Amino acid sequence: MPFTNIISFIFNLVMPARCLICGRIVNGKNGLCGDCFSKIQFLSRQGCPRCAKPYDLPEDEGRLCSNCLKEPPIFHSLRSAFIYDKYSKQLILPFKHADRIDMTPFLGNLMLHVGKDILENADIILAVPLHHKRLIKRKYNQAALLAHYLAKETNKKFLPNTLKRIIHTKTQGHDNAEQRKRNVKNAFSIKNKDKIKGKNVLIIDDVYTTGATLNECAKELYNAGAKCVDCLTAARVKH
Repeated sequence: MPFTNIISFIFNLVMPARCLICGRIVNGKNGLCGDCFSKIQFLSRQGCPRCAKPYDLPEDEGRLCSNCLKEPPIFHSLRSAFIYDKYSKQLILPFKHADRIDMTPFLGNLMLHVGKDILENADIILAVPLHHKRLIKRKYNQAALLAHYLAKETNKKFLPNTLKRIIHTKTQGHDNAEQRKRNVKNAFSIKNKDKIKGKNVLIIDDVYTTGATLNECAKELYNAGAKCVDCLTAARVKH
């Protein structure tokens, strides 16, 4: 057995892989035990072609959902890996607020799978930015961690300082769609617009809720000359 395999074997005996949610020992590096994995509502690509909303009826496949028919998003299309609910919150909230950056590869690999088509189409990858005051408080930007991982895995260019948040917006956890839209209005700007012009841009975030933040980012990118703006998130609210 090669020396590196011996070291890996010993390490796994001392510190075995554990489920990211419940902490049980798991085989390999799957990230979740069978029980926790079965509770996550994973999304295929068969939802709304614009916003990835799951269809209520099988015969709706291929059609725009009622939300997109009523008010089409500014971005071209969205992909999300799973539904944001009481089970998947146990992945997202620790990753976002409790320094669980070890979850990045697991979430990133789910996003790689569901977002394969838009990742292939992307020229550059951006992350929804945090305002510098919030970044100092939180210590890291979870969207940027995912964006960096996806860029590395797909050999795409990640531009971390191109999309900037210029307004320190309040947290939106309990806001409705209209409140979120007002909260993020004109909150973003583009640095080095020459890097955006004529490019297919992919924006990365952790959760899609109402689309207000991603729409505002897409608006600025299109104003800067982007050819196409797609979005990819780990989770999305089912609505």
